[in-house]
Amino acid sequence: MRPRVEPVPGLDRPPGGRRRTPPGPEPLIPFARGRLESDNWRSTKPPAPAWTGADAIIPVVAADRTIAQPDSPHLIRIEPDHAGQRIDNFLLGALKGVPQSRIYRILRRGEVRVNRGRIRQHYRLQAGDQIRIPPLRRGVGDTRPRPAPGLLEQLESSIVHEDADLLVLNKPAGLAVHGGSGLKLGVIEGLRCLRPAFRFLDLAHRLDRDTSGLLIVAKRRRSLLDLHRAFREGRVEKRYLVLVKGRLDRARRIDSPLAKGALRSGERFVRVSPQGQPSKTDFVPLAWNSRSSFLEARPRTGRTHQIRVHAADAGHPVGGDPRYGDREYNRRLERCGLRRMFLHAHSLRIREPTSGRRLSFEAPLPGELRKVLDALGLRAMKDDRHRV
Repeated sequence: MRPRVEPVPGLDRPPGGRRRTPPGPEPLIPFARGRLESDNWRSTKPPAPAWTGADAIIPVVAADRTIAQPDSPHLIRIEPDHAGQRIDNFLLGALKGVPQSRIYRILRRGEVRVNRGRIRQHYRLQAGDQIRIPPLRRGVGDTRPRPAPGLLEQLESSIVHEDADLLVLNKPAGLAVHGGSGLKLGVIEGLRCLRPAFRFLDLAHRLDRDTSGLLIVAKRRRSLLDLHRAFREGRVEKRYLVLVKGRLDRARRIDSPLAKGALRSGERFVRVSPQGQPSKTDFVPLAWNSRSSFLEARPRTGRTHQIRVHAADAGHPVGGDPRYGDREYNRRLERCGLRRMFLHAHSLRIREPTSGRRLSFEAPLPGELRKVLDALGLRAMKDDRHRV
């Protein structure tokens, strides 16, 4: 009796054809300091010992460095510095020149594999993960929009602090912190053009587009994670200057829970809801009259639109707020010269991620907002330390 021969994977005979040869290991691209050691990766010359073997993979030194797109798949190994980062954000930063729509398409289709399995776009990477990236064709040249020289000069002049771990700037009103939702450029895209030598730049937190004031940008992934942890644990002290409708002459705490929602048009908003997340904001009056109050807002949590929604919930909507504000009050402020939302992040206290030393920053109230206060006859109390 003849012994039974088990089929060998990869050696099956196609109909009417010859046997397929077993597939070899996927081509591997050695990286050095985030760049290819050689473009001739198909060469028959054997690679260095560190890259030999079927399990050899690419160590990524910097996620925001360009990764060449070969004509066949390749592998990437995640180092500890990138642990916790979402897979979509990792690929957006690593695959320069590849359209964002293309990256999300290969994620949805399951063409990107992590540890040989499919993942969703919100999967968070872990140290030691092996990412398989399919063949990608990069567009001709760098088609990403570049900020106008005037915007770059404005960002450069807005920087109030910079060290090896973080960058703090006084964001102007009307500028989004990042592109998206019809916006091609934001603060972070402008800073990446302004500081092309930085291997990593990412937002530690966010400000609304119409809000001016202090914004933190991390220059290292480890610093970003430390800052995110500090924000979650309430170890970052932020204070805002805000003009609201009505008389508020005593300090008040609003702790209404907040929940996110969306209109039929797709526009997102935040509302007070018992099913929302715990939220807390302290409002301290600086000056007031019968129609308006100039306050310092001290958020104890970091929910989206928190100050604006809490102020409106207390019956004192923010002046110039197009979403949660009072239309009649906003029209009256327009006659006083207000052309934006009156909300400014003027004070920030944090602990430096590396050294642990306390850092304190302040951004004065913009001149156009000072003029509105003068037109309303509002002055900060003399005994208050937050002078305008």
